[in-house]
Parts: sequence; structure tokens; C-alpha cells
Amino acid sequence: MATNTSSLKKKSEQVLDGSDIMELVENQEVFTSFVDHKFKELDKDSDGHLSVKELQPAVADIGAALGLPAQGSSPDSDHIYSEVLNEFTQGKQEKVSKTEFKEVLSDILLGMAAGLKRDPIVILRIDGEDLLEFINCPSYEVEMLSVFSQIVSDDAVLPMRDCIVKALEKLTVDQGMPPSPDSWVTSNIIEPALQLWDGNNQEKLVSQETFLEEFKKVAERVAQNLKEQPVIVAHSENTFDGSGIKRLLSNKFELDKLLNTALENVPKDRNGKVSKEYLRVVLDVVAPSASLPPIGAVEQIDKVVADAFDMINADDGKAVKEDEFKKLLTEILGSVMLQLEGNPISISSNSVVHEPLASSSSLLQPSS
Repeated sequence: MATNTSSLKKKSEQVLDGSDIMELVENQEVFTSFVDHKFKELDKDSDGHLSVKELQPAVADIGAALGLPAQGSSPDSDHIYSEVLNEFTQGKQEKVSKTEFKEVLSDILLGMAAGLKRDPIVILRIDGEDLLEFINCPSYEVEMLSVFSQIVSDDAVLPMRDCIVKALEKLTVDQGMPPSPDSWVTSNIIEPALQLWDGNNQEKLVSQETFLEEFKKVAERVAQNLKEQPVIVAHSENTFDGSGIKRLLSNKFELDKLLNTALENVPKDRNGKVSKEYLRVVLDVVAPSASLPPIGAVEQIDKVVADAFDMINADDGKAVKEDEFKKLLTEILGSVMLQLEGNPISISSNSVVHEPLASSSSLLQPSS
């Protein structure tokens, strides 16, 4: 998976590449102190062990650090929360010792650090400067006329306000615009700019010329609002090109170990066979090692996976022996790899950070 953040260097305030997490875990003295503090914080009854109930805040915080929605929001993310809890309890234990807590937390944090190293997140401070630069640059008219042509068709004439709102939605962080669908951005940045503009030529016939003129007026007010209230945006760019799957498939030992571990928690019938309905569950466990997103996270990847399942009739619900199950999963991975090699999928993600990064997950805050 390739990542491209070079075009955003001048806007970036911070790059999250996993190095801070790695530094924390690799410093034994600091990490031991960190774990002691967190364990004591979670161990409400002070019995020296963490129950499933006491582990829940840690699981929720790990989910938040991974960017997952709250538990109960989605079956896909709930599955990941369940997997995190199983990592601590090994699916059997009712209580977890401090040593076990430390070992699992170390593994999870190192996994997160590896993911961030592969796909860094750039933290951008959007303060209106780049937006002003864009609306005053030589390519402004050409780029905005292209946007205008996407918004207005020959048989659909929109009011000027609607055209401007839709145009703002099409601008990206590259032009200095934070994600406009975000409710905070809408109510604190865009709506005040539109209110100040309201009444000024709203009823003008929407032509290319009037659109360029009125859009610039609103964009200038948006830039002013951003100057007064800068917006922090977490930005990542990922390209799924099959290279991660290729690496995994070329290492038979690692692949077998991964599949054996994943199959340990999968139900089997009395003949030791596994239902094909668990192929997606196991694929989700394997996904991070194959540089694939969780199932349900990226629609385009889900379609590629669905095509791979269709090709080998993997959704018929039949039970197969473990070796056959592994063979099917390997075929699915191979099919997904070939599709991505032929047609790589690039995903750009932008989300507004509504609180200081350090406090987004209390679990990852070292004790003071």
C-alpha cells in the first residue's frame, strides 16, 4: 500500500507515523510505568485482575484510537471490538492479570504503530490561507468552471446559494477547505459566511460569470471564518494495489501461522469441518497483514472481495475441512490481489478533529 502526503507538507502541523507509539512501547521502564498506571485506573475493585467489565473502557479507547465508531454503531466495528476483547481474554478467561494486559496492549500498540508507519495520518491546520491562495490563483477560474459544470446541467437550474454550497462540498483540503459535510464546519464556518452574503445578488441568474463572482465572495468570508477559528483535519491517502497481499502469499510460513491462529476461534462441527460463512470473519482477521482495510470500511474494496467470493462460490454456506477452508481463503486473497494489481484503488480520507489529539483516547495518554 502506498501513501502520498508530499503535496500536503506546507499545510501539515503534525504527521502521525507511529514513531511516538513505538518509542513508548520500546522503552521498557516508561512502558511498565504506563501500564501500571492504566491497570490501576481500570482495576476498580483493586483485586489485581481485570474483569471483562473492567476491560470495556480499555477496549472502547483502543477502538477510538483506531478511528472506529462507538460500540453498537455498526456490526462490522462491533466485530473488531469483540476481537480486541478476545485478544485480552483469549476468548476464555474471565479475568486478566497485569502481565497479560501488558503483553496484549504491547501487541496492539505495536500493530497500530506499524499501520501508521505504513499509512501516516497528516494533521492539517486549515486557517483560510490556502483557500485565499486558491481563489486568487491563475487556475481558479478553470477549476471552478469544471466544478460548476458538474453541478449545473442543461435541464436543472439551481439557485445561486445551492450552487455555492455544492461547490464548497467539492473543494478539498488541497484547496484549503475542511470537510464541509461536518456539522461543526457547516454551522461555524459555512453558514455564517452564507448569512453575511445573503441578500447580495441571490436571485441573480446563475451563469458561469456570476457563479465565479459570487462564489469568490462567499469563499473569502469562509477564509476569514477559518482565520478566526482554524479547523484541525486528520488526512490520509491510501492506495490499495495488492502489494501487501503479494507479500503475505509469498511467505507461506507467515500465512499458515496467521490462518491457524484465526481458525482457533472459529466454530467447527463434530467432524472438524468449518462453514464457509466464516470465510469473511477469517479474512477480516487476516486483512491487516495483507494491507487490506476491515470489511465494511471501504466500499470499493468490499466490491472486489464480493467478486472474489462469487468466483469460487464461497457464499454457499457449505462446511469444508480446514485445509480446504485455508485453500479457499488463499484463492480469495489471490483473486483480490490480481484485481487490485490491475486496477489499484486510491482512497483519500479527511475528518475533522473536534478535540485535542492527545485526549482522543485516554488509554494512550501516559500518566503525568
